Amino acid sequence: MHKNKFNSMKKGIIIGFSTTKDLARIIFPVTFIITVLKNTPVLGYFAKALEPFMSVLGLTGEAAIVLVLGNVLNLYAAIGAILTMELTVKQVFILAVMLSLSHNLIVETAITTKIGVSPWFIAFLRIMASLIFAITINLLWTGGQQIAQYGFISSNSEQVLHDWLEILMNAFQVSFIGVLQIAIIVIPIMIVIQLLKDLNFLPMVSNLIRPFTNLIGVSEKTGITLLAGILFGIAYGAGVIIQTAKEEQLSKKDIYLVSIFLVSCHAVIEDTLIFVPLGINVLPLLFMRIALALIITVLTASFWRKVEKRKALSINR
Repeated sequence: MHKNKFNSMKKGIIIGFSTTKDLARIIFPVTFIITVLKNTPVLGYFAKALEPFMSVLGLTGEAAIVLVLGNVLNLYAAIGAILTMELTVKQVFILAVMLSLSHNLIVETAITTKIGVSPWFIAFLRIMASLIFAITINLLWTGGQQIAQYGFISSNSEQVLHDWLEILMNAFQVSFIGVLQIAIIVIPIMIVIQLLKDLNFLPMVSNLIRPFTNLIGVSEKTGITLLAGILFGIAYGAGVIIQTAKEEQLSKKDIYLVSIFLVSCHAVIEDTLIFVPLGINVLPLLFMRIALALIITVLTASFWRKVEKRKALSINR
């Protein structure tokens, strides 16, 4: 028994390192380039170009930099920028909604290519969802005009590096830490999954979440993948998808539907709690993400089934 557990753990570690290596090939170079750009005027130029469109979203011109930082870097960078600005509660809420749906776009979209999903499709879906929600909130919500009172996190902005050697060393450090963070999560997940698999617990877990997988139109095999993505994020969810696709031969439909769900609803604990210090009610953020993910995925699954039926009928004729 102990020997079997040891073998399962050993196999899980090997799979975990292999999956981490696959993700690192994407995460390290993308993070490196973006971190270097952060210390140049390039991101500022992007923000400047977006300023004319911000009023449609109910935001000020300077809020463009928040969206650029959030989508090109991550949520932490975006929140750091928000803390340096005087914004209304409504504006902070709109930014939080947009960022919760569309953030870390370059890295997370690049990762989806590894599982065979079009990066343009995923990027378009996330950006359009964030824009539609922002415009809708701006039009329908007339309140929230008071100045936002930020909570308990510091508003000190990050130090900008000017020396190229420092910039490159910092970029290497940030990229390496990013890969390390992936490894710290992915390897234990793979060990647990392998243990569950070898102890025949995986079918039990799949059965428990079968009502949910049936609802969004995917097979039971995707259950663990969905749980990993919902709890830990796209990068970790993609790691599980990569391995599951290798072992279980997931269909293109399953991969696309799981990806569609996770781009709208992933890392729900961290990505929700991170907005608490901004002094806004985060529960609507969570409900919006879950509702959007369910609606888009269920509608896509329904459309996919209709297309499959038409193809089947045309073949039988």
